[in-house]
Amino acid sequence: MGTLLFREATEADIEVLQSFRNDPDVNRFMVRTYVDPDDLRREWLAVPDSATDYSCVVERDGQVVAMGFLDIVDGSGQPGHPTGTDGVIGYIVHPEATGQGVGSGTARALLQAGFDGLGLRRVTAGANLDNVASVRVLEQAGMRRERHAVKALWHRELGWLDEVEYAMLDDEWLARAL
Repeated sequence: MGTLLFREATEADIEVLQSFRNDPDVNRFMVRTYVDPDDLRREWLAVPDSATDYSCVVERDGQVVAMGFLDIVDGSGQPGHPTGTDGVIGYIVHPEATGQGVGSGTARALLQAGFDGLGLRRVTAGANLDNVASVRVLEQAGMRRERHAVKALWHRELGWLDEVEYAMLDDEWLARAL
C-alpha cells in the first residue's frame, strides 16, 4: 500500500467522491444511502470554512481512495460543561481500495488529528454490527467497543439493525504512543 495523503477536497475531487459515495454496494450499511450531487459538492467545498468539520479526502498514489469525516461536537453533561471537546469520525472507502488498510489508516489519521491536532478529549465512531469490515477498522485503529444497541437503527432495505459505538479517550491515545 502506498502512502496515504489526507487533504481538503477540491472541485476536481467531487466527481470521484460522488461516484463511490452513492455506490449501492459501498452504501449497503449507510443510513444516508444517497447524497444529491449538488448537496455533496456544497458540503465538501464548505469544509475549509467550517469551525467544526474537518473532513478530508484520502489520496494514494495520486488517486482518491477514501473520504474521512471528523466533526467536533459537544459532549453531554450538566449546563456549563465544556464545549467542543469531543469528535465523531467516519470514513467511506472506494470499492477498489477495500481490504488494503485504507480504512484503518484513515481512522488512525482521524484519531491523530482529533487528539494531537485539535486537542479533543474523546472521539467516537458508530457502525452497524453486521458491517464487519467497519467494525474491524475501528478495532484495528485501537478504539474500544463501548455500546451495543440492539435493533436501534432503522434501514429502509435491511430493517432494524444493531448498532455499535466505539470510543477512545485522549489518555488512551497517549498511552498507545508510549
